[in-house]
Amino acid sequence: MDIINQFVADFASFVWGLPLLILLVGGGLYLLTLSGFLPFKYLGHAIQVLRGKYDDPDDPGQINHFEALTTALSSTIGMGNVAGVAVAITLGGPGAIFWMWISGIIGMSTKFFTCSLAIMYRGKDSRGEVQGGPMYVITEGMGKAWKPFAIFFSIAGLVGALPVFNVNQLTQAIRDIVLVPNGVEVGFTSDLFIGIVLFVITSVVILGGISRISKAASKMVPFMVVLYFVSVFIILIINFDQVPIYLKMIFTEAFSATKYGGDPMFGGVVGGLILLGIRRGAFSNEAGIGTAPMAHGAAKTSEPIREGMVAMLGPAIDTLIVCTLTALVILVTGVWETTADNGVSLTANAFNSSLPGIGKYLLMLCVAVFSVSSLFSYSYYGTKCMSFLIGADKKHYYNYIYLFSILIASVTSLEIMLNLIDGFFALMAIPTMMSTLILAPRVMKAAKQYFAELKEVV
Repeated sequence: MDIINQFVADFASFVWGLPLLILLVGGGLYLLTLSGFLPFKYLGHAIQVLRGKYDDPDDPGQINHFEALTTALSSTIGMGNVAGVAVAITLGGPGAIFWMWISGIIGMSTKFFTCSLAIMYRGKDSRGEVQGGPMYVITEGMGKAWKPFAIFFSIAGLVGALPVFNVNQLTQAIRDIVLVPNGVEVGFTSDLFIGIVLFVITSVVILGGISRISKAASKMVPFMVVLYFVSVFIILIINFDQVPIYLKMIFTEAFSATKYGGDPMFGGVVGGLILLGIRRGAFSNEAGIGTAPMAHGAAKTSEPIREGMVAMLGPAIDTLIVCTLTALVILVTGVWETTADNGVSLTANAFNSSLPGIGKYLLMLCVAVFSVSSLFSYSYYGTKCMSFLIGADKKHYYNYIYLFSILIASVTSLEIMLNLIDGFFALMAIPTMMSTLILAPRVMKAAKQYFAELKEVV
């Protein structure tokens, strides 16, 4: 197991090297500059679209704007916000959060372009049903000669969409928060039992397809966000005197990296901290990875820019708001310096230190909803990749692989699961970002026309 762990860790470190960092961050900055912050000026319009003002039941697609966003958010607002932030702080200290913010701001622009393209260049699967996602953007927007890139994305997506990190951390949360404190003996058997329960719950929903997934997500995501926000705000109010101190530290530590405990990069620890923040930010909001365009590509709309605007709200909600709140809870309670816990257990300690007795169970409820909703969305992404590779009539085979991986992840270590998904997310980002950068001028041409017409209507 140690050999496998080291191999997967080396693989993740290799693909998350300087070239990918340049592609994600440099590419994102290019998109931000190219847009001239134009989409950011119409965030109010994006909210109107989200509320259904422009919905047309006759438009092509399977789900409405709100369901598309909540399906995408149900995969991004999850363990990346609870366990991923804790991992970032454990290794990088408060400064890692600043670089996650940078990733989020850049990610808003990236999501605008990638999800606009997902509507602009939708294709049809082997059943003739309209589909969206990076693989269709590549083949429809760039031509058949680029199909190997689309195949590469889809193969990487088969592994990247596996729910192994979420399952692993949910298993850890149930074990550390519920079972151990109540004297239940934990081990392989208890972990496997948790995996079997998750297997059953997930199979009921995902075998029903995107409609059932989106309906489940649209009901669960708003509930889990409200519950999590209320819990976090109570903790921040209790520790309000510490909030300004740590907000300041997030900025100062971002450039001094005195709390960073990982490997240096670009010749220094600040470089290593930047990479850590970008990597955890990418895992959190998935901007540039290619998963969200698959959800937004299913939206019922004929207007690409409209869906790009809705998608842009994702990283703002996910990274700039939810991740920040989680980070502040971990920081102001001081558990990041007083315990050896990592991942979801560290966040649980933070909740319990301010809300003794009830805190860890509130987090457990949030984590359960976060994780289970993520399980639904990721299965959809994997089946779309499988459908592209071998045909829509065979895509259901992926669900069996997916469900089996739930059992494996429940009894495997955090390090292997985290590095595995990190590595394949990186591989997915390569064709996603390359195609987006090549086709970005076409998005801007459509955006200028759309916003000009919008002004005329207003």
